[in-house]
Amino acid sequence: MDKTLKQIFKTKKPIIGMIHFPPLVGYPEFPGIDYITKKAIREVKILSKEKVDAIMVENNYDTPHKEFVAPEITAMIAYLTNKVCQNTNLPVGISTLWNDYKTSLGVCATTRASFIRIPAFIDTVDTSYGLMKKRSKEATALRKKLNLNHVAILADVQVKHSEMINRNKSLSQSIKEAIRDQADAIIITGRWTGDSPKLDDLEIARESAGNKFPILIGSGATKDNVKQLLKYANGIIVGTAIKKGKNQSKKQETNLKPFQYTISPVRARQFTNACKQHEPRKN
Repeated sequence: MDKTLKQIFKTKKPIIGMIHFPPLVGYPEFPGIDYITKKAIREVKILSKEKVDAIMVENNYDTPHKEFVAPEITAMIAYLTNKVCQNTNLPVGISTLWNDYKTSLGVCATTRASFIRIPAFIDTVDTSYGLMKKRSKEATALRKKLNLNHVAILADVQVKHSEMINRNKSLSQSIKEAIRDQADAIIITGRWTGDSPKLDDLEIARESAGNKFPILIGSGATKDNVKQLLKYANGIIVGTAIKKGKNQSKKQETNLKPFQYTISPVRARQFTNACKQHEPRKN
């Protein structure tokens, strides 16, 4: 794993637990800042207790998503991220949907958050929310401008919930371009939320990235499939699988569970235990 990621996660095989914020200010279902803050802090404490290695926050329920969020959303993400940072010693990261690297890096500049996720880093894709242009050059330039070279970029390649504009571009090519353009890790997903990557894609990713470059699983990881996934990957991002309740939506939708569903301590513990059992994680 890259030196920066080792410094951030303190382990070779990080488990990154997701905190999905309920709809933020301006969205019809916004439940109020007190509700969101209390829910986020409660989930921070669960994830910390159940031994994930890092936490990433995301405005998952701000649908319809926009490429770059409104100023009031940026302000609220900054406020909530700071609250998360104050309630855990774990590394904290940010994913601002749909592709708002500006907000994510800006929040890193004003909090101790130390990594970000960029869905359309190297691939221009078509989504339900419009065209999302690749932003690798702009994102790395802004990171340098803000003196945030310690902040890691976790870059999706051929990300879920999208269609490639260049349909002739291979997964291998996307991976090599992401590495060339200074991604610190690549994220491999399935087609939709809750859909795990194909093992063939993971094999391609490992071959294309080489043995040492970090590959993270970005969707569909469960306690039952981590053994297979960790044969190829250097870490896992987990969200839906550790929430309470059953999936309420169709497979192809962005959110499989309502925002009111919180993280389950039992499911989080089962997941982290499964990861440790199948792939011992040594510093």
